[in-house]
Amino acid sequence: MEKLISVEQSVFALSQSYPEIVEILASLGFSDITKPGMLASVGRFVTLKRGAALRNIDLQIVKGALIAHGFSFKEKKNE
Repeated sequence: MEKLISVEQSVFALSQSYPEIVEILASLGFSDITKPGMLASVGRFVTLKRGAALRNIDLQIVKGALIAHGFSFKEKKNE
């Protein structure tokens, strides 16, 4: 099954579809998502793109790590 995701999806939604993404993101510096309640509260509103910006993590590094773990990205047609 293809793991197709978007940088505009919330971290919470991604974790519901792909639970393994939590550990991958935590290893990249999204450490707060492992704290009780953070994923279910803030994670509902923070997209992958916004979370990377908030943590000062290059989005291309995040995308590269997720691609290495078998994810692929749907891109907007105007990108």
